[in-house]
Amino acid sequence: MQRIHNAIQLTGLSPDDLAQLYAFPAQLDAPWVRANFVSSIDGAATSGNLSEGLGTPADRTVFMMLRELSDVILVGAGTVRSENYGGARTDPRRRRALHDHGIGGHPDGAPPPIAVVTASAALDPGARLFTDTQVPPLIITTAIASADRKHQLVDAGADVIEAGDIAVTPKGLLRALGERGLLRILTEGGPHLFGELLEADAVDELCLTTAPLLVGGTARRISLSAHEFRTHMTRAHVLLDDDGTMLTRWARR
Repeated sequence: MQRIHNAIQLTGLSPDDLAQLYAFPAQLDAPWVRANFVSSIDGAATSGNLSEGLGTPADRTVFMMLRELSDVILVGAGTVRSENYGGARTDPRRRRALHDHGIGGHPDGAPPPIAVVTASAALDPGARLFTDTQVPPLIITTAIASADRKHQLVDAGADVIEAGDIAVTPKGLLRALGERGLLRILTEGGPHLFGELLEADAVDELCLTTAPLLVGGTARRISLSAHEFRTHMTRAHVLLDDDGTMLTRWARR
């Protein structure tokens, strides 16, 4: 049987080894967008309508490391609702250490905020996003969104950012994050947001976990867009876990 080129066994890697494998480029002067998704062998992005239905221990390990490295976690409003997002929980000591090494993290050890893209600002101010978090979420919305909704989200503790008049474009949302010094961007979905970023050629890399499952059904893919496109990627590495989970990192050429 032919071996996978650059395959590394996840077992035995230390957290520092893993951080180096997924390190962001040093000294960024513009936003770097990394996407992280999990998929079944037959291409489903969810099981039981949730991405966590495909999760494995290996996927969870990398999921947490990617969050530790990031400045901000970018998510679409639909994913926030369906996955019941709360604030990120990260290790303050590791966040400080990653910052000291210049590859991610935060100087004070604070967790990355969740940034939610919603043109209408239609979010529940009583949701976990606002009530179960250590840092204020960022709500990236439009000038035309209801002023009352925006005020309610501010009252719930959010930082509301208008990044467009009637729509939030990839260019607009990346500019808004970049202006706040949030350059190491991790997007966790959903498929429509990922598809829009891909179509705008705004994704620098994809970290994809393939769970050792066939699920069938009618689950969506990890990306959905209005038009087909072809973006060539280069495989950076492959991690293999004993349970069959395969974790790949793909970089834009």
